[in-house]
Amino acid sequence: MTTASTQNRKFLATGAIVAAVAVAAYGVGRIYPPLGPSEGTISAADRHVDSQIGAGDVGLGDTSVAQLMQTDAFEVMTKDANFRALARDANFQALARNPQAMAAMAANPQAFAALARDPQAFAQMARNAEATAAAGRIAQGRNAEAFAAMAQHANAFNALAQHPQAFAAMARDPQAFAAYAKDANAFAAAARNPAGVAAMARDAQAFQALARDAQAMQALARDAQAFDAMARNADAFQALARNADALSAAARSAEAFNAQARSADAFNAQAAAAMAQHASAFNALALQPQAFAAAAQHPQAFAALAQHPQAFAAMARNPQAFASYARDANAFAAAARNPAGVAAMARDASAFQALARDAQAMQALARDAQAFQAMARSANAFQALASDASAFQAAMNAQALQAMARNASAFEAMARNANALAASARAAQAFNAQAGAAQMAAQGRLDAQAMAAMAQHSQAFAAMAAHPQAFVALARNPAALGAFARNAQAFQALGRNPNFQALAMNANFAAALKNANFAAQGSGDAR
Repeated sequence: MTTASTQNRKFLATGAIVAAVAVAAYGVGRIYPPLGPSEGTISAADRHVDSQIGAGDVGLGDTSVAQLMQTDAFEVMTKDANFRALARDANFQALARNPQAMAAMAANPQAFAALARDPQAFAQMARNAEATAAAGRIAQGRNAEAFAAMAQHANAFNALAQHPQAFAAMARDPQAFAAYAKDANAFAAAARNPAGVAAMARDAQAFQALARDAQAMQALARDAQAFDAMARNADAFQALARNADALSAAARSAEAFNAQARSADAFNAQAAAAMAQHASAFNALALQPQAFAAAAQHPQAFAALAQHPQAFAAMARNPQAFASYARDANAFAAAARNPAGVAAMARDASAFQALARDAQAMQALARDAQAFQAMARSANAFQALASDASAFQAAMNAQALQAMARNASAFEAMARNANALAASARAAQAFNAQAGAAQMAAQGRLDAQAMAAMAQHSQAFAAMAAHPQAFVALARNPAALGAFARNAQAFQALGRNPNFQALAMNANFAAALKNANFAAQGSGDAR
């Protein structure tokens, strides 16, 4: 919907509503600040969101809500019956005011469907995830290599994951098993008679059970180098081995990453390590799969822009204004040198001038000017990220995008399927969460019941660990959590819709839902 005639029809259809919303947004901004405390939300959630908004973002009395209601994403979704069902639920507005949690749940609704019906279990897991997130970040570099090793030898490690006690014994002393990389038959013989093998004797029954599992033994025989990979990353595997359930769950996450990458013919061990090393950033970007895919398809250009976050954010807020530069990178360079006369740049003139002085960044953009068009094609996704300063900063992390650029071919291949790319990032984040859980369990900070719950809801746990404050806040708001539980089928239908993904993450979405004119429009469409 980019032609003038289409825009005219849209304005004729929604003109009255937009005018009313522009006025109402000002009133709502004065009485209920878009990101401050309001009825139906909780103070913890609002404090979390407030910290994410900086200068240059949504302000009181602006027309951001009206502009959101004019987007293609908004127009498409108001015609969707599942979306209207959600919008009519008053408590959905409370959920919408926690965009990180809602976007994460919408991206993987099946993972949360059962858990959301048990507020007490949800709250306990959110608290555990908050503690685990810190532990996982501390060891992220070490975990990245282990993740790459597991993903590279996914079938072998997934076979071991079916025998967690034996797997944990091997991970506690990887060097004792390194020799089996040259002779898988010797391992099979030892596992059948473990009593005489020092590294196996303590867990003799577990190894005998593994030896009887023909499918698992075949997987190890086909890829005996998994033994060597474990030995080369001994520290990381020893840390994971502190809890057998977490170790097995980590192996399953690595296998999930492998499956997504192999389906795109894009597996690369260095890319896997990069994904795990920067899991937090890539998981934040995965909340908007279309934006993630655009970055992966043009990694050098986006890595260059990430060095200038203020200018990058300005472009993300209004991608269509920069689309024409895809045909003329020199015009962009000239405009960036003299931004005062360019409406889309004037507000951030000094930031664009700094970008223009960065010869390396400008060369990267000149070599791949199609990055401008890629942003414009996924405008809703970029605008959603840019509506929240903290979310944008987390997603467009310069180091993460540089790692992507260093592994460009692998990421470009994975980007052919935006949702699969996002799933790969979630798998890497899950691995880090499970590694953190193993460390905490070894310290006595997570009991067996907590570890069992994590294993049962591993994907939900990983999402919580990626956005811990948002989920702790949501756990304190049972009405908002109930909105998800009651509308699980609607979320299931909408979860992979890029238009809904863009709206869910947009900081102005909750304010739009509160507007009486939108409610009336939704009711009218429903009829």
